[in-house]
Parts: sequence; C-alpha cells; structure tokens
Amino acid sequence: MTERKSPPARKPAASERPRGGAARQLCDIVPSAGGAAFRRFGFVQSSVVTRWPEIVGARYAEVSAPESIRFPAGKRAEGVLTLMVDGAHAPMLQHVAPAIVERVNRFFGYPAVARVTIRQGAIARVAPRRTTPAPRPAPVELGDSLRAIADPELRACLEGLAGALAAAEAPPILKLEVKGRVR
Repeated sequence: MTERKSPPARKPAASERPRGGAARQLCDIVPSAGGAAFRRFGFVQSSVVTRWPEIVGARYAEVSAPESIRFPAGKRAEGVLTLMVDGAHAPMLQHVAPAIVERVNRFFGYPAVARVTIRQGAIARVAPRRTTPAPRPAPVELGDSLRAIADPELRACLEGLAGALAAAEAPPILKLEVKGRVR
C-alpha cells in the first residue's frame, strides 16, 4: 500500500485578516456588504434608496420606490432611473418625472439622471420607525443652565439626556473606541 501524504498547511496571505480577532459592530459591516448589492442593481449610493422619501417627498415616496439607475457604458452621468410604482399612480408619476429627475440630480449634486422609466407593480412597504418616548423633564438641580442655550432643538435634546440620566438607577457605561479597539 502507498502511504498518503497530507497536503501542506496553507499559510494565510499577508492581505488576509486572521479569523476571529476583534468583534466588529454590525453597523460597520452592513454598508460594505450592502454596497456591492446596491452597485449590482445600479445604485451608486445606497442612500438613494434609504433616503427616497427625503429626495422626492412623502407623497411620491408612498407610491414609488427606486429600482435601479443604469448609466451609459463608462459614464456616471445621464443615467436612467427605473421606478417601481403602484399601478394607478403611474400616470401621475409620468407627469412629474421631470421634477423627480431634478430632485434626484440635486441630491447627487450633478446630472446623474437624464430620464425616468416607470414599472408598475407592488411597492414593498417599509415599517414606520418607532417613535422615541417623550423626553423626561430636566432635573430642577440643573437650574437655568440649559435655558442659556439658544438652539431649541439642542436644548430639548440636552434636557432629555439630563432627564434620562437623572432617572437612571446606575451610571451609564461608556465605551471609548480608539483605532478600532474598544476600551
């Protein structure tokens, strides 16, 4: 009988990351993993999909969703935006297509889209975001220190933070991340 030799152990290349290692947050991984999928379907930026209601407005975002942006070979401008639209709303969106092109190009900052094509179909509804509970009032011990802040939105956020800290039973746990390491 001939004796089998086991293959030599494979050495990892210098560019490979060793298995295991430090844990990474999911929010750091998802954009890079999702980026390839978004590019495959013609989206230069995934934010076109995630920020669609901001780009076209709530009224049009309810009945439409971007499906792809196809560019001419070798270009990143004058593309064709394909929208999935709820059936009966397609004629309305055909009439406002120039406004949608303008809004998408304003979002990109350059003439990325030249025209819009419309496909009729069912739109996948995104679940509405959960609203955060109303902020607790700031503790009386803070006095007038927060009233000196001119920006009302910032003041409201700081008051909510102060109220949450005052109501907490234990001090908050803070993580400091320095160059990818959590301390």
